[in-house]
Amino acid sequence: MPAFDLPLADLERYRPDPEEPPGFEEFWRATLKEAAQHEVLASVRPAVTGLRLVETWDVTFRGFAGEPIRAWFSRPAGMPEPLPAVVEFAGYGRGRGLPHERLTWVNAGYAHLLMDNRGQGDQYGCGGDTPDPHASAPGGPGPAVRGLLSPHDHHYRRLITDAVRAVAAVRALPGVDPARVAAVGNSQGGGLALAVAGLVPDLAAALVTAPFLCGIRRALDLTDAAPYGEISAYLSVHRGAERAAYDTLAHLEGISFARRAHAPAHFGVGLRDTVCPPSGAYAAFNRYGELAAAEPRKEIHAYPFNGHEGGDAVHVRRQLDWLERLMGAAR
Repeated sequence: MPAFDLPLADLERYRPDPEEPPGFEEFWRATLKEAAQHEVLASVRPAVTGLRLVETWDVTFRGFAGEPIRAWFSRPAGMPEPLPAVVEFAGYGRGRGLPHERLTWVNAGYAHLLMDNRGQGDQYGCGGDTPDPHASAPGGPGPAVRGLLSPHDHHYRRLITDAVRAVAAVRALPGVDPARVAAVGNSQGGGLALAVAGLVPDLAAALVTAPFLCGIRRALDLTDAAPYGEISAYLSVHRGAERAAYDTLAHLEGISFARRAHAPAHFGVGLRDTVCPPSGAYAAFNRYGELAAAEPRKEIHAYPFNGHEGGDAVHVRRQLDWLERLMGAAR
């Protein structure tokens, strides 16, 4: 795929005006306040994994509207002291899978919570375990268009709330240093990590790669690839629904969350990414933390000849080094 978005020099200066709907902050304040009325942990049970160097628990916590959300919680075996924690969010269409699938962070010495994606898990990976009771909301079969005509009904109102509650859940688990919790994700997971950074003021770090839901209006003009292509397909059938859809999507815009973030941030982007166009990632990065009292530490790594895979394992190594310097697992 050839380069199709702005040149790198323009991306580095790209700061589009925010398109925030009236009541953006109140919308999220009210949503999270309702969720916080429910005790966060529902159950914590040891999981049988066949692994000897990692201990894992099957966790259920209460997310949006107090609904049960599944997660895997893992720690390095034989390390009883409180550890910094990484809360990881999976990509679009993926569930939490099996507990031995994602071991990078726990092998680096962190406590690790991998959140299941409600109503997802059937597109790739090893499945999910969390239903979405609201999945029949008007829209379409894919998460990106479920409830598209109202921000109150949209799938991502629920999923973002779940992600915020996942941070509260990991802080309530034993063996975690609650002051050192990072949010990590790629693609949809990157969008969730960015939203968490904007909604959790005392997050310790955000690691955001190829984020979905950033620069949404521009992305709809640039790409037909899913998930954005699912929104375009819906609007091609429901002619005249654009205004309602754009209002809903404005309540989910990653740039707006980025502006409100306080935590140090590490970004990654492939400049040939047709799934989540790089201008969205750069817009979020360039405006990241601009409403904070002091602009947080941040850096971005671009991979000029890569698409949605970005820097892949090379970028993960950079993430490991950066997070160790910031809040190292051995401290």
